[in-house]
Amino acid sequence: MTGTRAGAPAPHPSAQTATVPRRLGVRPAVGLPALGLVIAVAAWWLVSSGLHLVHPAVLPPPQAVWQGLTASLPVLLPALGITIWLTLFGFLLSSVAGVLIGMALAASRRVERMFAPLLVAVNAVPKIAFGPLLVVAVGWGQKPILTMVFLLCFFPIVLSTATGLTTTPADMADLARSLNASWWQAFRKVRFPAALPQIFVGLKVAMPLAAIGAVIGEFYSDKPGLGYQILQYNGVGDIATAWAAIVLVALMSILLYSALTLLERLALPWVRATTSAR
Repeated sequence: MTGTRAGAPAPHPSAQTATVPRRLGVRPAVGLPALGLVIAVAAWWLVSSGLHLVHPAVLPPPQAVWQGLTASLPVLLPALGITIWLTLFGFLLSSVAGVLIGMALAASRRVERMFAPLLVAVNAVPKIAFGPLLVVAVGWGQKPILTMVFLLCFFPIVLSTATGLTTTPADMADLARSLNASWWQAFRKVRFPAALPQIFVGLKVAMPLAAIGAVIGEFYSDKPGLGYQILQYNGVGDIATAWAAIVLVALMSILLYSALTLLERLALPWVRATTSAR
């Protein structure tokens, strides 16, 4: 006799389908990004080498970039470490400052009206225009790089923090008032936890911008990071190795963004449990 046992209730369809995403959720998490990478590299090879749509001096083929990467690893790996350090340090500074500024804007409508237009104006200026000025203003070394990272990162963090703190769910705010919670208790127990998902959105937007800021800052600094190496290899005509450094910047951004996403899941497990899945 096949099928279910006589008299036994058949399993509910939702119980069967609910286990499928969990079983399939591990492999796509690794396999799908790998498949996307293979497709991107294949398209890169097709454009640069297969169909010769782009001159190799503009976009070298993947095999040339790989050769340049392997030949220059003793130089590029230390440069990668420098860029990662500057990216993380600048991102940390901008995160702390951005959250504090966002809290100040959310706490007072007058403060928001006074300083929000100035923040928008600073964010609207192309940051690369500050590069030569930063060298004159703060000198060589880490300072212009960290300043560039800060200028690129702080605005989305400020905006997400202020938005999160001013959009507390009404039922949670009413609950805090009904319990006669003080301003600090309501902020610590209700408003700030409710704003954390929005704050992490700003942090995830700012993380790739931090890598961009670090590379741009290295263009105008004596720190031999990846941005410095891109200029050096491009200056001597080694375009393939310059592109290898650019690929390392992209991989670094992916890893840092993934680490931040993992941190969000570990710090806010209740978000996935209380929101609808895609």
